[in-house]
Amino acid sequence: MKTFRLALIAAAASLLLGVAHAQQVVLKVHHFLPSTSSAQVKLIQPWCDKVAKESGDRLKCQIYPAMQLGGTPAQLFDQARDGVADIVWTVPTYAAGRFNKAEVFELPWMASTAKSGSQALWTYVQKNALDEFKGVHPIFMHVHDGALFHFTSKQPKALEDMKGLKVRAATRANSRMLAALGATPVQMPLPQVPEALSKGVVDGAAVPWEGTPAIKLPEIAHYHLDVPAGSPRISNTIFLFGMNQAKYESLPAELKKIVDANSG
Repeated sequence: MKTFRLALIAAAASLLLGVAHAQQVVLKVHHFLPSTSSAQVKLIQPWCDKVAKESGDRLKCQIYPAMQLGGTPAQLFDQARDGVADIVWTVPTYAAGRFNKAEVFELPWMASTAKSGSQALWTYVQKNALDEFKGVHPIFMHVHDGALFHFTSKQPKALEDMKGLKVRAATRANSRMLAALGATPVQMPLPQVPEALSKGVVDGAAVPWEGTPAIKLPEIAHYHLDVPAGSPRISNTIFLFGMNQAKYESLPAELKKIVDANSG
């Protein structure tokens, strides 16, 4: 009888362990753009769908767009580090002065395409700048296709026409580039751009083409200044899709393997 009870207890413990082992992990994913943005529709959601499929739905995302968990875009990195969110998609350099190594990829003429720039950024950070991301496990990083200038009523046609124009910049490096062109940089995250343009706080904004639909920029800006297709871009911004380090380390080995397989 005693042997039977011991066997029963062992079987129950094994069953409970199996249930816990197969328990679903729900990841809170936070970002600063609307749910209809290309960032969510073409990047974040596909990643979430892929890891869900490969894990048999043991990894699931709960996406919170448009800063629904509170805070500002500049605070997203710290939200991931502190566990407010499990994963964030953000521009880490919205927090000026904290990513001095990684922001080299925001210098003018660093990349001609998003693909080549993103590959180089990932390799560079892995080898040289991971210390700047302490507390957050980078899943992937990327740059956009390069910003161009959008104006509401001004139509600069020569470099001297930029002098004195107030132009939105995303980051510190972008601001320095605009100042070198003679413009007056006004640093702000992307969601603030439409109101700033509409109210005349800025004359124009540096925004990549792929970022314009999310903030309905074509409805506000009437003039656009770009470089020829295939040319190195005058302005760029780095993006991070990163997970809270403790959350990553807490994942079962088989789920961590799936995240790793969908990183880089």
